[in-house]
Amino acid sequence: MVDYSVWDHIEVSDDEDETHPNIDTASLFRWRHQARLERMEQFQKEKEELDKGCRECKRKLAECQKKMKELEVGDPESGKGELEKLQAEAQQLRNEEKSWENKLEELKKKEKNMPWNVDTLSKDGFSKSVFNVKPEEKEETEEQKEKKHKTFVERYEKQIKHFGNCGIWESLMLEKTLEKHALMEQVAHQTIVMQFILELAKSLKVDPRACFRQFFTKIKVRNK
Repeated sequence: MVDYSVWDHIEVSDDEDETHPNIDTASLFRWRHQARLERMEQFQKEKEELDKGCRECKRKLAECQKKMKELEVGDPESGKGELEKLQAEAQQLRNEEKSWENKLEELKKKEKNMPWNVDTLSKDGFSKSVFNVKPEEKEETEEQKEKKHKTFVERYEKQIKHFGNCGIWESLMLEKTLEKHALMEQVAHQTIVMQFILELAKSLKVDPRACFRQFFTKIKVRNK
């Protein structure tokens, strides 16, 4: 069985309440809501004060017990009067602590029995929104450009001098393929194969990726 008793203490239907025709309904609901907010604020304030008082009492009790332990470790006879005074103070603080805890417990029960309303049923999913805004790019000054260029030249001076000595693009090709005949043959073979695949795709009017299997199948058959 479903327990529907939890819904017996909800105050969220002010808009459906029937009011006298001569009463300003909107103002009445607004006043009710304001009064409810003030009650909730007062309740929260009372709860915070009780919690603060309880924590302060616990702190004083811990401090008192620490002093008692120090006296007991030292000379009990010389500090007998002070020890008795601290013991009485500790007992009083224990009583106060119990009183604070009882008040807090009563307040929690009261809070549990408080009717739910529109302000307690719903909460914000996010307390803030964050927008990623791209910072505006500022145009560099001539001084900044010159500094960046100088840094680049200093960092890559060796590479700049090396490629600066290669006057034409054929020099770069020669450097990469010099005395590497097997590599040259492999690259040339792959280039020719790719060209044939492109021509086949063009004649069949399909994407080159869709006919490379067909190309190699035909090559395999011819080689047999």
